[in-house]
Amino acid sequence: MTRTIAVALVVSAVLCGPALANPSIQDPAKVPAGTYVLDKRHASLTAKIVHMGFSHYTLRLNGLDGGFTYDPANWQATKVTFTVDPKSVDTNDPSFNKQIAGYFDADKYPTISFVSTSLQGQDGKGTMTGDLTFHGVTKPVTLDVTFAGAGHGVTPLGTRLGFSGTTQIKRSDFGVNNVFLNQFTADEVDVIFEGEFEKK
Repeated sequence: MTRTIAVALVVSAVLCGPALANPSIQDPAKVPAGTYVLDKRHASLTAKIVHMGFSHYTLRLNGLDGGFTYDPANWQATKVTFTVDPKSVDTNDPSFNKQIAGYFDADKYPTISFVSTSLQGQDGKGTMTGDLTFHGVTKPVTLDVTFAGAGHGVTPLGTRLGFSGTTQIKRSDFGVNNVFLNQFTADEVDVIFEGEFEKK
C-alpha cells in the first residue's frame, strides 16, 4: 500500500511538474511583494565581442549574485543590485580565462557591480537604467529587459521570477583598453543576462 502511494505521488509530480513550473503571472503589479534573491543555478551572463572581424566571440562569467526588494504597488521603484566576479571568466580554456581576467585587472578590481536607478516598461518589456562599476569606473548603463513572468516554479510553495536583459557597452569607457585589445577586438561588447529570482 505504501509503495503504491509513493509511486502515485511520483507519477503525479512528473505529470503535473510542467504545469506547476510555467509562469502564471505576467502582470508585474500582481507579483507577490517581498525580497527576491538570484537563483545562481539558473542564471547566466555572457558577453560577445567581435574578434578580428571573423566572429562574435562569446565568453561567460559564472560568479553571479544579486537580488531586490519588490513592491507591486510601486514596481517601477524596484532597486536591483547585481555583482559579478571578474575572475569567473569561462571560455572553456583555463589559460585564456586568466588572460582575460588580467585585462579586467581582477586582483585590483575584484567586483563588477550594477545598481539600478530606474525601471520603465509595459506588457512585460521595458528598460532598466543603472550604474555599472567595472574596472574601477562607474557609468550609467541601460538594459533592454523582458519579464518572463512569475509563478511557483519547481514547488507549489515558492515564488519564482524570470528576467532577460541585454545591453551594449564600450570597453574603452571603462578603461579596458590596450594596444593588443584595440588591434584584435572591437570596442563594443554585447552583454546578455538570463536570470531567475526566488522569493525568500
